[in-house]
Amino acid sequence: MEELDEVVDICRDLIRIDTSNYGSDDGPGERKAAEHVAGLLEEVGIEARIYESTPGRASVFARWGGDGTREDALLLHGHLDVVPAAAEDWTVHPFSGEVQDCQQGGLSVWGRGAVDMKDFDAMLLSVVRERQRTGRIPSRPIVLCFTADEEAGGHLGAEVMVRDHPEEFEGCTEAVGEVGGWSTTVRGRRMYLVQAAEKGMAWMRLTARGTAGHGSMINQDNPVTRIAEAVARIGAYEWPVRLTPTMRTLLGTVGELAGTDVTPENARELVEEFGSATRMLGAVLSNTTNPTMLGAGYKVNVVPTEATAHVDGRSLPGYEDEFYATLAELCGEDISIDYVSKQDPWETPYDGALVDTMTRSLLAEDPDALVAPYLMSGGTDAKHFRDLGMRCYGFTPLRLPEDLDFTALFHGVDERVPVDALKFGARVMDRFLDEV
Repeated sequence: MEELDEVVDICRDLIRIDTSNYGSDDGPGERKAAEHVAGLLEEVGIEARIYESTPGRASVFARWGGDGTREDALLLHGHLDVVPAAAEDWTVHPFSGEVQDCQQGGLSVWGRGAVDMKDFDAMLLSVVRERQRTGRIPSRPIVLCFTADEEAGGHLGAEVMVRDHPEEFEGCTEAVGEVGGWSTTVRGRRMYLVQAAEKGMAWMRLTARGTAGHGSMINQDNPVTRIAEAVARIGAYEWPVRLTPTMRTLLGTVGELAGTDVTPENARELVEEFGSATRMLGAVLSNTTNPTMLGAGYKVNVVPTEATAHVDGRSLPGYEDEFYATLAELCGEDISIDYVSKQDPWETPYDGALVDTMTRSLLAEDPDALVAPYLMSGGTDAKHFRDLGMRCYGFTPLRLPEDLDFTALFHGVDERVPVDALKFGARVMDRFLDEV
């Protein structure tokens, strides 16, 4: 559908609006992007509302569709913020929205947010605008939501909206957002991965306290030593493989191609079948903990009273107790743990009418492909929407070239999305809305 080519222009325009999220009060915020999105909706007659949680941190909501025959609404959500980017590291300026050819991916839209996740925002906006113009409005009520602050845990976006404005989600029983529906290739077969679960997020600050003193003297109560030992234990620990229902289904699909059953013992071998996507999928076979920051002291000859470390922990659905018990054991009694952000994992059964609709929409555009669920290693706003009882999925359909290392583009340098993949996603989303 030529009209849906607008998806490329919308994606470029959104990328050009710098919405870098530094996890603090610094940064431009999402207000300018929110106003742009609201304008695109209102231009075709869809009323939009902008909410600010703090000055400049803005989210957009709109209700669309519904003919009175259904009360259960569908939430379609994306976020407007992006992680920061250093222009000197990039081939093109990260906020240029340039369209350039490249060896991996072909003709692509370049820029921060191209895959996380202004591509989905653009798909959604282009399809909704075209359907509104032509009167092809879904019979099911649709809530459109574009949030602030997802890249820092959603505390100034989805979390505050769920808490302070639950009326915006009235009737929503299901939600669709990032990150799923993208393709990978396994044994020559293209496979689309629909997100049906994601790991819990435990961003933590570890603190060791001890006795200050002169660096030239013996000190048996040195907090730097204590925090270093804890970090070393955490970083070296090998978490055991745990197969969640979602990953058992995904690896079962791969096992059929490989002619083998799925077991914890061969799970990592089966994940290797995904090539570059193993980077993400290998991380969801177990809980994970990665030390990321260290802090201590103010002078080389002074033992400080305190030393800190930050750790990015991710827990599998169903294995939270094991995660926190093991973490406490690795830290030891002398290390205190404070959580910068703590959110539970979730898993939605991969069944029902919405799953069938996603599958049919993909296969209508790519009939020989396979479709399967996966567990995501990162976090999304779905964690907050689950608090309202919604069944959540990630569905950002992209048909990708086999040689493109797609998972490396998330938060990476030279982030880009192929133009053909964007247009494919718009067509699939249009089919999806025919049936929801």
